[in-house]
Amino acid sequence: MVTSMLALNLSRKGYTVGILDADITGPSIPKAFGLRGQIRGHEQGIFPAQTHRGIQVVSVNLMLDDPEAPVLWRGPIISGLVKQFWTDVIWDGLDVLLIDMPPGTGDVPLTIFQTIPLDGIVVVSTPQDLVSMIIRKARNMALMMHVRILGFVENMSYVQCPDCDQKIEIFGPGKTAEAAAEMNVPLLDRMPIDPRISSHVDSGTIEELELDYLSGTIAVIETILKKKP
Repeated sequence: MVTSMLALNLSRKGYTVGILDADITGPSIPKAFGLRGQIRGHEQGIFPAQTHRGIQVVSVNLMLDDPEAPVLWRGPIISGLVKQFWTDVIWDGLDVLLIDMPPGTGDVPLTIFQTIPLDGIVVVSTPQDLVSMIIRKARNMALMMHVRILGFVENMSYVQCPDCDQKIEIFGPGKTAEAAAEMNVPLLDRMPIDPRISSHVDSGTIEELELDYLSGTIAVIETILKKKP
C-alpha cells in the first residue's frame, strides 16, 4: 500500500515512476493497479507493464499464467529473479524506481542491498510495540550493509472518524515515533487505515484516489532528486 501510494502521488507530481515488485511470494502491486496479463519479453530484455497513468511495473504475477498460483521457489531462485528485474528490464526514462520488498531481513533485502545502487530505504512499521523490535532489525541490517535509511512510515496508524475528524488509535498510541527517536531516524509519515484505499486496491483502481498521504516521504525523495545531475 505504501509503495503504491508513493508511486501514485509521485506520478501526479509529474515524475516518471517505476515499481520493481520484489515481494516474489506475495506480489500484490499488479492487483492494486488493475494490471493483468503477461509482460512482454524481447531479445534485449523485458518490457515492464504500464498502468493507466504510465507507472511502469514489473512483478512475478505478470509472468504467471495463473496469478493465484503460489510461487514455491527457494531463496537462490527468488534472489536470481530479483536481480533479473534490475538488470534485464527495459525501464523507460525513470525519475524514480520504487522497490517493494517483503517484510523482514531475508534473501530479498540482502540481494537488493548487495546488487542494486540505492539512494535509501523507507522502513514501514505498524503501531504495535512488538513491531519496534522488527524495525530495529531492519535498521541494523541497513546499517551493516551501508544503506541509507531515509526514515520510517507508520502504516495503519489510526482511523479518522468521518463525523468528528477525531483520530482514533485503534492499536493504542503508536510506538514507531518513540523507536525512531531512539534510533535517530525521522518518522516521515503516519498513514491511517482508510477504507477508501482498501476498496480501490481490491478493485484495481488505486489510481483514481486523490489522497495527500505520505507527503513527508515524498519530500525526502524530491530532495534526493534535486541533488541528482
